[in-house]
Formats: sequence, C-alpha cells, structure tokens
Amino acid sequence: MNSEGSLTLDRGLALLQAVADAEGEACTVSELATRIDVSRAAVYRLLGPLTERGLVWRDGSKVRLGIGLLRLAGRVLPQLRDAAAPVLRDLAEDTGATAHLSLADADTVQAVAVIEPSWTSFHVAYRVGTRHPVSRGAAGKAITLRQDEGEWVSTAGELQQGAQGVAAPVRGVPGFRASIGVVSLDTLDAETVGPRVVAAAAHLARILS
Repeated sequence: MNSEGSLTLDRGLALLQAVADAEGEACTVSELATRIDVSRAAVYRLLGPLTERGLVWRDGSKVRLGIGLLRLAGRVLPQLRDAAAPVLRDLAEDTGATAHLSLADADTVQAVAVIEPSWTSFHVAYRVGTRHPVSRGAAGKAITLRQDEGEWVSTAGELQQGAQGVAAPVRGVPGFRASIGVVSLDTLDAETVGPRVVAAAAHLARILS
C-alpha cells in the first residue's frame, strides 16, 4: 500500500472510531470533520466505502454505526473465546474457581468466555452472556481500575450472595476494555489469587497483541 492509501485507511479508521465514540448518539458530518481534523468533503469521501460495507449508516447528515459491525463482532467473539480458553482453563484449574473473560459495553459488563474447574465438587456456574453494571462486581471494577489503584480488584457478595470474586484488567491491547477474573463460593485469598489473575490477564494480552 502506498503512503496515500495508508493515510486514507488511517483516516477511515479514525472516522469509524469517532462514530463509535459517540456511544449511540448520531454524529453530524461537521462534527466528524472536526473530530478527525479533515474537511467535510473528505468525510463524505470516507463515508462512501464504510456505508457500502454496512459499517456506518447515514440519515442525511447524521451518521451512526451500522449493523455490518455486528457481523464482524459475531466473527471476532468465537476467535476471542478460542484464544482465551487455555488461559482461563489454567486459571480455573490453578485456583479451583470459575474463571471468566468479561468485556465492557458502555456502562455494562458481559461475560464472553467461562471455564469451570474440573476437580472441585462445587463451583459457581457463571453463564456466558451474563451482564451486570460496570460499577458492581470484580469483573466490572477491574476494567475501570486505574494504573495507580493497583493490579486487581476483589469483591464479596456484590452480584451473588456468598460469592467472592477477584479480577484484573487486560491491559496493553488498544481499544480492548476487558478483564479476567475468578468467582467462587469459597473464600478466596486475594493476596494469593490476585497475582495469578494478573498473570492470566497479561498472558491473554500477549496473545492478542
């Protein structure tokens, strides 16, 4: 790809990101031009191929994300689960707790991959697709954890009575707001489990980078 083509691709991706950053609100062409620092005419040119592929849709001068992204997401999740499965399996077997990968979606968190330990008599059944506010539970709080606030989060009874959770953010993957954690009905020693969860999150980040 020549330098002109590379610049066009970069601007197209920046435009798509700007539409996504509006979080459900429609953007005007003028707003998008300002956000990515190009002319309105350039925005119209960039919108053409994105619209054709269903990645955005236009209603006059208003622009929103298109359903074509859902098709892409539907193909990404199975690959993400495949990448995360061995990491989660090792974590579940190591800790004896149910391990999970959770993704942030605006102000909620969704479990997208779950592995239960094979050797325990009792463990938490954590269903893929489970959603909860990002402000509750270890998985959500880990995603919003700042670098200066520590490496992991531990909670007790916030989502299910008697359940304890420890989770760490998956850092170092641009645009990826996620956490890896474990949940158990038994007492979790956060000082022991925490570093293991952090190591699992770092391992997944290396796989995805």
